Amino acid sequence: MNSTPINYVELKAHNLEKTKQFYSNCFGWVFTDYGDTYIAFSESGLEGGFEKTDNQIINGALVVLYHENLDLIKKSIIEAKGIISIDTFSFPGGSRFHFIDPSGNELAVWCHTNK
Repeated sequence: MNSTPINYVELKAHNLEKTKQFYSNCFGWVFTDYGDTYIAFSESGLEGGFEKTDNQIINGALVVLYHENLDLIKKSIIEAKGIISIDTFSFPGGSRFHFIDPSGNELAVWCHTNK
């Protein structure tokens, strides 16, 4: 079994209310609001969320992996020449960090708690 599965997909949005209406009406996704800048979705086959941004959206998808031990996987990424682009931070429900792979793709890894 893979110890770091793709667990979540995070997208950008300029208008969260219009985004919720669109995906809800078209695909039946269910949304949970987390303040004024974030909505999570479910009932889509893979859970994810939309983060509000005022910036231009060029590639709005962030693939989020899950790992039980952030310190261990972060060390492994650094040893494999990955670059930590956003250091570990906490959010409601857990902690995560972002990294850049050798091809320049940004991904994130999260866990329920920073073990």
